[in-house]
Amino acid sequence: MPTARRTLILALFLIAAGSLIFTTGAAVVDGDADTFADDDLAVQPADGPNGNYAYLNDDDEIVVDISPTNPNLPADFEGVNPDALASADGVFEITYTADEYARVWIEHDGGDAVTFTTDGDSIGDRDNNVTLGPNETVSVGIAIDARGEVAGTRLGADEFSIRAEVAEPESVPAASSSTGDSGPVTMVTAPSDGRREFDASDIGYDDTIRFGADGMHLDGANVTLDRLDLTGVRNERVAVSAVGSPEPFENGSALDASTTPRSIAYLAVDHDFDADGVDAMTVRFSASREALDDAGIDPETVTLYRQTEAGNWTEKGATVVGEDAVRMRGLSEDRVHFRAATEEFSTFAVAERVPRLDVTETTVAPEAIDPGDEATVRATVENGGGAAGEETVTLTVDGDPVANESVALAPNETETVALVSAFESAGEYELAVAGTDAGTLLVGDPAGDDGDGDTRDAAGTGDGATGGSDGRSTGDSGAGPTEEPGSIGLIDLGGLLALVALVVAGIALVRRTPRS
Repeated sequence: MPTARRTLILALFLIAAGSLIFTTGAAVVDGDADTFADDDLAVQPADGPNGNYAYLNDDDEIVVDISPTNPNLPADFEGVNPDALASADGVFEITYTADEYARVWIEHDGGDAVTFTTDGDSIGDRDNNVTLGPNETVSVGIAIDARGEVAGTRLGADEFSIRAEVAEPESVPAASSSTGDSGPVTMVTAPSDGRREFDASDIGYDDTIRFGADGMHLDGANVTLDRLDLTGVRNERVAVSAVGSPEPFENGSALDASTTPRSIAYLAVDHDFDADGVDAMTVRFSASREALDDAGIDPETVTLYRQTEAGNWTEKGATVVGEDAVRMRGLSEDRVHFRAATEEFSTFAVAERVPRLDVTETTVAPEAIDPGDEATVRATVENGGGAAGEETVTLTVDGDPVANESVALAPNETETVALVSAFESAGEYELAVAGTDAGTLLVGDPAGDDGDGDTRDAAGTGDGATGGSDGRSTGDSGAGPTEEPGSIGLIDLGGLLALVALVVAGIALVRRTPRS
């Protein structure tokens, strides 16, 4: 079976004289650790004197170094005595944090001079392994055989590898399967490619139940349900029904959330037991790498949503299972494997987080300019989606694009961009950024006497009419001069002004005449 593997550093040196006092260090799980196999395995120096022979380097990789180069050892330490046998228990610890059992062993190319041990027994190959249960820690020691060696010899190898594999491989026939003997009795039936019926009985208090789904179709074979795990089960019996579909279920609603995720497939999980008697459920599903590539989906953007009783959709999230864990569990490397945790049963949607860049605010300054000047439109862009994205926002003038800027934003991030354009002709211009209204810009005096008339030209282009000498637009139809409306001559104007003056004076006299 494929295994998870971590290659680490080992250095041991022999010296001409000196001795080591080896004591047993107590094993604890705390502090920094070298993790791998999807964080299911953690390796860290043991808590005790012999733990000084191991340390985490700058890359958080554990180093076993019994030589003068070890920074944890005294300055006068020179190495291991030649022609001697030596051992040290409790040099480092391995902790297994998954919810299954795993076989763990350590390999290296240093021959028989160095042996890794637990409780004095070798764990140097698959046949001599230590089996770890969920959240179990093992203390690893080291045995050194320097007989026949001379001072200055380097023992061991440059690297050693910690290997692990699941102790109980999973397999579920297409029709049905059951397990029992010891612990819960589970049964899985497969009425169709897209449906599974799960049943478990004889469950111990606070037990964990694992239902293998054997690649139940969610979107054909492109997306499949692989397993459902129930943890903290306090019911004596549980029954679960799972159905998959690439489309929303009948009488159900499509995925709809504020971050506008794109649905990939749907999963309905019904249960026949007291839900309060189960702490959590882990949904394990996978997708074809080829299908994801064809759809342009980054596995890191794949997530899981749950529909509430009110019909709303809430994101539960999903984690990509690491390559080490995939190999350790013997899973297909042609697929990307995911896991998602939930405390409720319902309808779920496998979805892709996508960016959603929107213009939320715009301003234009100044709001009025002279022909030939520039105006700046500032637009605030927000990514309200669930994934990082990049978009080009365009400034339009009366619907015509005149400037653009590219914006790259992480989820919930905002940025304000400035878009600048020059306006050559007088007029009123309607501005917008990415379709969002940015207001009206007044250029010059569209009705003034500057000879420009209604000629409009933004950024040096335009199709406005050519202004006449009196400020009015001239047409290209009509054969003769245009007859002007009637007007008042200067002589008539003078008489009219005199009459107005007399009337005003009369009004003033009337206002000054005392009343009798």
